Amino acid sequence: MRYDTPSLIRWNARAYDSSFGYVSAQGAPLVDLLDPQPGERVLDLGCGTGVLTAEIASRGARVLGIDGSHSMIETAIAQFPGLDFTVGDGHDFTVAEPYDAVFSNAALHWLSRDPDAVIECVRMALQPGGRFVGELGGAGNCAALIAAMLTAWREHGLRDPHLPWYFPSPAEYAVRLERAGFTLRLVENFDRPTPLDDCPNGAADWVRMFAPSLLEGVPVGTMESLLRRVNELAAPALRRESGWMADYVRLRFAAVRQ
Repeated sequence: MRYDTPSLIRWNARAYDSSFGYVSAQGAPLVDLLDPQPGERVLDLGCGTGVLTAEIASRGARVLGIDGSHSMIETAIAQFPGLDFTVGDGHDFTVAEPYDAVFSNAALHWLSRDPDAVIECVRMALQPGGRFVGELGGAGNCAALIAAMLTAWREHGLRDPHLPWYFPSPAEYAVRLERAGFTLRLVENFDRPTPLDDCPNGAADWVRMFAPSLLEGVPVGTMESLLRRVNELAAPALRRESGWMADYVRLRFAAVRQ
């Protein structure tokens, strides 16, 4: 396998697992959709800390986890020493032998530089008839969070931040898949309001975890005021009596390489 490993985000793998473990937990239905069979070769693209990689392997598949974050892969290897993991860029990877399936949960929206290149890499990694099963943020994902961030940035006299995500509509992503030589079997688009149970500082904690690149150019003296304002702006839409919510919209699909 050939790799190019620029990282869009410096992940804190321990914090990701402890505070945002719902990302893996809510991926369980996607593993069911994949339905890995004993002996199948599966590539887990954007495997994170390897929780779902291990679940796929427990069903008898031979699985390789690939992720662009060194810290995520280090954690995955430590947690699941019997499985195969490697660092790699989803925009630019090749495999020595084709796989029966490529699986991806909550990772494709981070591969925003060139979504078509990602899909082409997946196609080339699959044998004819191979399955591509994934879930990513869909159009409207985190709309209230993003609106709060953009407004807070502008109110503080900061340049609009470059958002690192790609949230396509079902129609847009279906066109990309079909143009690349896939036949769609399933496309679902649904709201998934998600409790941020481990975010005592609400939207501010979410920004620190999932959008740290946006904070890199913020003056140190402005940071706390900026994040406090993000919370104030996001609270009417996202804060409940039970705690903070993230306004997630998910796009789930299954496709077959022609």
